Formats: sequence, C-alpha cells, structure tokens
Amino acid sequence: MLFESADAFRARPRQAVTVFGMSGVGKTWLSNLLREDGWFHYSVDYRIGTRHMGEFIVDNFKREAMKVPFLADLLRSDSIYISSNITFGNLEPLSTYLGTPGNPKKGGLPFAEYQRRQEQHRVAEISALLDIPYFIERARALYGYEDFIADTGGSLIEVVDHDDPEDPVIKTLTEHTVLIYIRGTDKDADELVRRFRKNPKPMYYRPQFLIEKWTEYKAMNGIAKDDDVDPAGFAAWGFAALLHDRLPRYQAIADKFGYIVEAADLARVRSSADFLELMGKAIEGRMR
Repeated sequence: MLFESADAFRARPRQAVTVFGMSGVGKTWLSNLLREDGWFHYSVDYRIGTRHMGEFIVDNFKREAMKVPFLADLLRSDSIYISSNITFGNLEPLSTYLGTPGNPKKGGLPFAEYQRRQEQHRVAEISALLDIPYFIERARALYGYEDFIADTGGSLIEVVDHDDPEDPVIKTLTEHTVLIYIRGTDKDADELVRRFRKNPKPMYYRPQFLIEKWTEYKAMNGIAKDDDVDPAGFAAWGFAALLHDRLPRYQAIADKFGYIVEAADLARVRSSADFLELMGKAIEGRMR
C-alpha cells in the first residue's frame, strides 16, 4: 500500500498501519498512544500468546504444578484453575514458555525442546499476522474503530521472505495496511541489548541461524555439552547477534514495500495528528 502523495494518505477515511522494527524500538509505545486517541491496537504478540499458543503456555504451567503433590491432587480433581494472565504490557507467560536453551539447573531448556517451541512460535506468528485483515474489519464492525494499528514483534522479519511480494504474510500486510519501519540507530541497538539483559522478551530465531549461533557460542566459550551453557548468557549474546542480523532485512522490507520513520522523530509524537503528520513526511521522503 504505497501512495502517490502524502495528501493521498491523509485523505483516506480510515487508516490501517503495521509497524515493525527492533524489539523495544517504540512500536508498542506508539500503539498505546494511538489507542488512547481512538485507534484499535492489535498486538501480534498478545494474539500469539492467547489464541495461537495459549494452550501450550497453560499446559506448561500445569506441567510444573503437577510436580507438586498438593497441587497435582487439586488439578486432578478440578479443584483449582490455572490460566495465563498475559497482557499487552506483560508478555512474561509467552517469554517463560519459549524459554532459553542451556543448563536445566539454571532454568534452561534442552536444545531439542527449545527448537520444538520455536517452531510452535513460527506457526503461531504467521497465523497472528494473517489474522490482521479479520481484525481490521472486526474492529470497525464490532467496536466502531475506524483507524487500526498492528503492533508486530521483532521477529516479523524471520517469518517472511522479504524479497518475495507474493509471500503470504507480505502480501496480506501490503494489501490491507501501510507498512512502517521504525528505524533505530546503533546507539538504540546498544540500549535495547542492555534492556533485554534486564527484562528478556519472547525471542524467535530462524532454525538455521539458531543452530549456527548455538554452535558459535559454545565454541567461543569452550563449552562441549549443551547442558553446560548458561541460559542467561546465551540469551543476551544471541539477542545482540539476532538484532544486528535483522537490521538490513528490516530495511529491505521498507525499501520494497513501505515507509521509514526514525525512532528519534517518533519519540516526539504526542497524538494521532502528530503521527499522521510524521507519516506524511515519510511518504514525501520516499517519493524524493
């Protein structure tokens, strides 16, 4: 969905945009701001953690509870109810389920189990992205929202072929929404790594990239066995490696199918009107 002019974009009676970029660069911040200004906020991660992976997450809670005899008896007799309290602002249930591979004594998962959960996430993320057209119409028909923002996870780039306009996800997003890349700087990337160490988020790796980085990390640290890997150490190192691997591919999607908004410019947005003005400038910038 590209425009001949910024005025053509502003003249649309209804706006539907999909924001993508590094995890933590401002996608959810913007979505929350626009929601307060009358937009419908569709969180891809929330949809993954409720509709598409909710059962996996809750079953994992139950699996842990079954290790405690007192809780196991109550679960068997249907005397207690366990559920996930995932929210737009708290994705911890999804993060906990996906986990990190490594030493089980430090909370790590066996590598094969981590790969299995990664595949579940890949399927769920694609499904959640393909749900966007349904939610655009649902938001209007059911709740009366005219404007819509899809808040994607950082791993959008991992489940699409950014060179193929016929990729099912790319085609769906470009036919129904305006793609907007929120672009950060190297300084932003360093800050995101620091924040990730403090508060890890759900992470998805392309299968081959995961194997390569897992092997590389063990070799760098002289580790022979998977169970000797420090999960927290690999998570932070892997996030930094994944972040820098994604940046040129984010750019490729924006170059082919969408628009670029700088994170520094986005930080000055305070309303829907400010955002639409910023989008107008992004469209003019692409035209130039």
